[in-house]
Amino acid sequence: MKTLIISGGNIDFDFALDFIRKESFEFVIAADRGMEFCRQAGIQPDRIVGDFDSCDSEALQYFRRQDAQIRAYRPQKDSTDTEIAMLTALEAKSSEIVILGATGGRIDHMLGNLKNLSLALRQGVPCRIVDPCNNMYLADRPLTLKKDEQFGKYVSLLAYAEPVQNLTLKGFFYPLCGYTMTCDDAIGISNEIIEEEASIFFDKGRLIVIESRDRAGSPAA
Repeated sequence: MKTLIISGGNIDFDFALDFIRKESFEFVIAADRGMEFCRQAGIQPDRIVGDFDSCDSEALQYFRRQDAQIRAYRPQKDSTDTEIAMLTALEAKSSEIVILGATGGRIDHMLGNLKNLSLALRQGVPCRIVDPCNNMYLADRPLTLKKDEQFGKYVSLLAYAEPVQNLTLKGFFYPLCGYTMTCDDAIGISNEIIEEEASIFFDKGRLIVIESRDRAGSPAA
């Protein structure tokens, strides 16, 4: 079951609507303010979760009138709304999870959302955060990227939580061979695929993989 989580961060309405139309989702979860996008887009979530401290009360009342399945939590809780949505998706036996609205706004929430990807990784469930410029996910094993399927022009790699050992990149503009990437290492930023397929090999560790593209006016690193 392919699940969409709509979180309460910044959402580019046109991008999100086009993305949802192109993908095929069987289950939709709105996390707190994410329900406002759902209402505007005419989407009926299968679950709505959160403490609802930041959402429009009219949107909440609207979905209550629609008999939506709503799980309300106290604001004084140990988990973020997006984390609760992620756990809900995993409880529902999702085979793949995509999160919209997990970036923009507060950087602490964005970093927390990025860390939430490990919840799915531990259970072997592919999970990614998508916005107009980025497609982000975690990898704990070697992978291959096809140039004609990549999200954008660039591919960036960062070590997550521990060193990535014996990292080897093939088919990239900047190759690597047997490199140990540490968590304070930025050597993996802004690489590009130059062959039909690019391979990422490593023996141990986890990588944050970010397929990205520039927008007009975006600053260079």
